Amino acid sequence: MVQYNGTPPRNQAPRLLEQVRVTIRAKHYSLRTEDTYVQWIRRFILFHDKRHPQAMGAAEVQQFLTDLAVTHQVAASTQNQALSALVFLYKEVLHHDFGWLDDVVRAKKPTKLPVVLTRDEVKRVFQHLSGASWLMASLLYGAGLRLMECLRLRIKDVDFATHQLTIREGKGAHEWIWQYVFPAARRSIDPRSGIERRHHVAPLVLQRAVKAAVRQAAITKAASCHTLRHSFATHVLEQGADIRTVQELLGHKDLNTTMIYTHVLQRGARGARSPLDGL
Repeated sequence: MVQYNGTPPRNQAPRLLEQVRVTIRAKHYSLRTEDTYVQWIRRFILFHDKRHPQAMGAAEVQQFLTDLAVTHQVAASTQNQALSALVFLYKEVLHHDFGWLDDVVRAKKPTKLPVVLTRDEVKRVFQHLSGASWLMASLLYGAGLRLMECLRLRIKDVDFATHQLTIREGKGAHEWIWQYVFPAARRSIDPRSGIERRHHVAPLVLQRAVKAAVRQAAITKAASCHTLRHSFATHVLEQGADIRTVQELLGHKDLNTTMIYTHVLQRGARGARSPLDGL
């Protein structure tokens, strides 16, 4: 157990990480997020010689995140993950708002366009899939689902009458319910309660199937399950869908996230059509 320096309240010091886990579970975050947040918070405490976070604040958080970017040269997504963990700690667990950290040295995020398959390439990939893997991949491409959104689909989320799917809390939702559309072959143990439950198919099952199908289709692009979601968005835009419609379909909170697909389509200065072409 981490021994803290400083003068934290006695009832918080010995069980801080336990409090973090309890708070995360109360907000229904995923187990993966829980483990990640706890790891970053523990690393933050060790970075500052085991001082209790209650005895620290924005300055110490800035130092930690700046060190990640400058000394360790972490990716922007990694630094943002650490920041999210610390913001959660201070706002949700310690109830201390230290404001936005404007002075933090941000890790540079390289401009990277998503990998997108052509329609012919998607067709070739599907030719090398079968059974449940084919159906799951079809949902990723046909509805633009994230991998975990597909795996966590429950029977009651499928409306055959209206041909609609209900996606519940896209990212972060985590429920141990056995009525999954794609259940695992075996039952598993909930690490939180110790109760035996029926879980959904493991992500690795579909990831391996798609990777194998891409290889068998002789596609050299670095395509994955998420590539099917990227391809969905791009192809829907190519068909003339409005960008905000695509934003809603993908479940993006920020329109700028969806706008990346317009760059894939080259709908900028190079993609605009001259009015002379219409004469």
